[in-house]
Amino acid sequence: MANRLVSPSKFLNLRCFVRTLHSSPSSITDVSPLNLAEKPEETTLLSPTFATGATSSTSTIDLHDVKGLFSSMSTAKLLRSSVNLHLATLEPMVDVGMWVMKSRVLETAVLREIVLGTIRHTFYEHFCAGQDVEEACWTARTIWNSAGLRGMLVYALEHTTDNATSDRNLEGFIRTVEGAKRLPPSSVSFVIAKMTAICSIDLLKRVSDLLRWQHRDPSFHLPWRQNCFPIFADSSPFYHTLERPDPLTPQEEKDLQLALQRLFKLCQKCVEANLPLSVDAEYTSVQPAIDYLTYSAAIQYNKDKNNPIVYGTIQAYLKDAKERLLLAVQAADKMGVPIGFKLVRGAYISSETQLASSLGYDSPVHNSIEETHACFNGCASFLLERIAGGSGAVVLATHNLESGKLLATKARDLGISKEDHKVQFAQLYGMSESLSFGLRNAGFQVSKYMAFGPVEKVMPYLLRRAEENRGLLSTSTLDRHLMRKELKRRIKAAVLGGDS
Repeated sequence: MANRLVSPSKFLNLRCFVRTLHSSPSSITDVSPLNLAEKPEETTLLSPTFATGATSSTSTIDLHDVKGLFSSMSTAKLLRSSVNLHLATLEPMVDVGMWVMKSRVLETAVLREIVLGTIRHTFYEHFCAGQDVEEACWTARTIWNSAGLRGMLVYALEHTTDNATSDRNLEGFIRTVEGAKRLPPSSVSFVIAKMTAICSIDLLKRVSDLLRWQHRDPSFHLPWRQNCFPIFADSSPFYHTLERPDPLTPQEEKDLQLALQRLFKLCQKCVEANLPLSVDAEYTSVQPAIDYLTYSAAIQYNKDKNNPIVYGTIQAYLKDAKERLLLAVQAADKMGVPIGFKLVRGAYISSETQLASSLGYDSPVHNSIEETHACFNGCASFLLERIAGGSGAVVLATHNLESGKLLATKARDLGISKEDHKVQFAQLYGMSESLSFGLRNAGFQVSKYMAFGPVEKVMPYLLRRAEENRGLLSTSTLDRHLMRKELKRRIKAAVLGGDS
């Protein structure tokens, strides 16, 4: 058994963690390849301001100068990254990793140490920022000092089941904020929170059911509901709630209030640290409750027009993304509340499609990758235009090269300062290094989404992400190509002397 665990086939297990990290559902995932096909008719669905519009054909991102791109990476790190990314593309790794997690292998102490030790010193170190806040902060400081990239600190826990665990997870998020305060100014751009870490997923489902039913029947009274921005659009999926749900029990209402208090406590800590908080998006079955809690917190804590603290997340692969974004923005403007968004393409494609199909409904996910591209670019363009006009803030979280080029050019043409923290780009730690470095070299604010936590606790999170996003690491093709090119240049320079 031990020999099998360290064999190449078992080694694949490690990759799971990689891809899983890469796909935090709402984190920063791209469900798309590098090619970008625009559909102009898609981008004008709601309003002309959603159209990407004409932009200069001159890209602000230069990927030809590999020496300049990877100047902040040592040759050892460059080689290690290239190897890890290559191994990460091996599809069987996810299957092996899922098998290991579901088997009894990790119950044996010796085998557990072999597996976790191997993971810790390979893929985990490549795609995770550390096992605790101190290690994550050290990594954030390192990439800031060496590469000028900022850190988005992600305590990678989720799927809590009770209040005691939720309270412990909250303390982990608060320790993250406290750790970030000790780092150099501007080295950390965000703390990331997952509502499923501080509120049970069962309660989030219950609240989402009730919110969906109230949208269909405005007379349906929810005594616990606080003021928030619109959560649904007419195109939003409602098949999750086919029957009138029972009201929350007194205990459920109490638990919901506790969850809101946890979020508010975290927001207050972020206000005191002057550090924005981004709340990740997740499954459509629980997203209404997540939006409700996030928007309620934004109304409470986003007081500074030029510095929103609470950011929501929009997943552009959903068909209702544009409409929900527009409705939330309009409501925020009417209330005079500054609002920030992290825009991602999204995750959970397979599970969303399977659930909808099992109930006899169309998938809530766009029917083609081209539609997702158009939605992402349209939403991003809309938000950039708002920022150019003095409203809002956005994190453009993408691994897609063409989107990066398009939106960097758009921001430049709108006259948005590259130093303006209201516009930031972001990629996953360990992924899309060439795009991150290219945007950085062009002068933009660039962050890396840095998940951290004990290997044994982060593994389930990473594996779930891997299972949901099996195609994500195909986007590493460009990185691997450019890394190999730079390695060859360095070897040639070392052999021949001088600088090639």
